[in-house]
Amino acid sequence: MTTRFLIIAAVMVVVALGCMVVPMLRSARREGRPRMPFVLALLLVLATPPAVFGLYLLIGTPQALVAAPAPTAANLADAARQLQASLAKKPGDAKGWALLAQAYSALNEPQQALDALDRLLELQPDNPDALVAWVEASVETSSSHLIGDASRSKLRHALTINPHHQRALWLLGISDFQRKQYADAARQWKTLLPLLQPGSKVAATVKAELAEAERASGAAPAAASTPPVALASTDGVALHVTVTLAPKLADQLKPGDALFVFARAVNGSPMPLAVAKLHPSRIPVQVTLTNAMAMAPGVDLAAYPRVEVAARISRSGNAMPQAGDLESAPVEVATDSRAPIALTIDKVD
Repeated sequence: MTTRFLIIAAVMVVVALGCMVVPMLRSARREGRPRMPFVLALLLVLATPPAVFGLYLLIGTPQALVAAPAPTAANLADAARQLQASLAKKPGDAKGWALLAQAYSALNEPQQALDALDRLLELQPDNPDALVAWVEASVETSSSHLIGDASRSKLRHALTINPHHQRALWLLGISDFQRKQYADAARQWKTLLPLLQPGSKVAATVKAELAEAERASGAAPAAASTPPVALASTDGVALHVTVTLAPKLADQLKPGDALFVFARAVNGSPMPLAVAKLHPSRIPVQVTLTNAMAMAPGVDLAAYPRVEVAARISRSGNAMPQAGDLESAPVEVATDSRAPIALTIDKVD
């Protein structure tokens, strides 16, 4: 029964893919377009586990299925290189540059993604998704993780084209918050919140950040005249963190995942005070969180007697938490402590 099921399923998949891909490739050949974009698109699609298999695992007979291996990062990287070579011959292919940027983003190669987005924006300067993706890649290539003037200009342009672009609203709000323009941050997030699915984790995060921005906006004048008192040895804050991955989750790492190790205020905003972004392949890894990794200018870890330290493997590759991310339990520590902090990523959000 199992063999028959697998044979029938395999034939159905091959026929379905053939009906979709073969005409696309023939059309590309007739029109003189490179086939590589279609091949890369197929790899990206296959890299995401089909929802039907998850449903079958819930209501069917799991023993009847043997999962096919997903495309590896090496496959995706090779396809990306071939697409880049074809784009060198046809640099006017906007869809090709967009696909190449997505591939490099999935491979956690932000500089290459940024280069592809530069070429895409030369062809489509009013593409809001490309403008926002450029900002995201730019932030990832920056050691400070700050959203600079050029990025803010692109975000405003994207919102001029699409005032309800969710990622643009979120990022512009973060930039305003980084610059201590709390009222402006609150205004961006107030616009964003009704656009999100009620009750989702993303909505909860935005709601918490909105509350923090509104609180900071009301307290900003007083805070400016009375800065927080820092502990002794302000320049010596160093949180030594070791991150490991539970063996039960070792087979869940995917191309495009990103590891974030961060410190945030206890009972405060969920926005990190300091963060380090690493590739999950480096786990087990040691990292030291300092003021140099602050998410906003002027943030001083020593101004917070205690912080929560945690680690998360992001499925999207960016800092916004999403369902399906792999997480550690947070550990509360004193910022003047030099004791090692051990984090184990052992749960799925």
